[in-house]
Amino acid sequence: MAPESIRSQARPLIRRVEVVMPAHDEERHLKQALDALRAAVEAVVQRKPATVVGITVVLDHCTDRSAEIVARFASLDHRITMMHQRFHNAGASRAAGISAALRGRQSELAGTWLASTDADSCVPESWLWRQLEFADAGWDVVLGSVEPDPGDVDPELLRRWRVKHPFEEDHPHVYGANLGVRASAYLLAGGFPELRSAEDKVLVDRLRRRGCAVVATDSTRVLTSGRTSARAPHGFGAYLRALGVETAAALRSG
Repeated sequence: MAPESIRSQARPLIRRVEVVMPAHDEERHLKQALDALRAAVEAVVQRKPATVVGITVVLDHCTDRSAEIVARFASLDHRITMMHQRFHNAGASRAAGISAALRGRQSELAGTWLASTDADSCVPESWLWRQLEFADAGWDVVLGSVEPDPGDVDPELLRRWRVKHPFEEDHPHVYGANLGVRASAYLLAGGFPELRSAEDKVLVDRLRRRGCAVVATDSTRVLTSGRTSARAPHGFGAYLRALGVETAAALRSG
């Protein structure tokens, strides 16, 4: 039986959620991203009032107004913490944020859920509580789906994206912008590697090899930036740019 189909009802219920969001010069998107994230946190608090939630924004080598924007949110919401780093590395940023969020909480790992998203992405209001439904049903890892913002991409490119990435359950994709994992499983797998891109896929491969229960769902779909100016060498923006080149070539040949 594949690890993805194995889940245990013996897992402790989730009592704490820690969200980590890396940001590198994201002043254009941060306000919308944090507004959406706070709405998702409030939805969890309303459904599960005893759940403790924290948000860590890792400002990685930011030279724009990103820190100012996060500081404004943090002044209004004690659950938001920001860290300043100079990694210029998404994997290192995610790992550092999670390490800080878990510091001093070694006894709570099985009941702590780690949620990963990006500063250029807007999560749905149901994002966190839906992940917790999966966690409390015995899953260790939740792989969500993403959709490029239609306002950022050419309609033909968006159509081609949707053909290649149909919105469905049990999809094969891994996105750091929409990922949840039980803290005990995360540490068992060695955490996010310090890679500039594909850190999410490497982590999930490690989790699967450890036999963790992995579920992929479209019920937590995240809207993410459709920019093609890549921040990571082989990240989402680079993929969209390559898909755009492929799309243009197909149109010319057609």
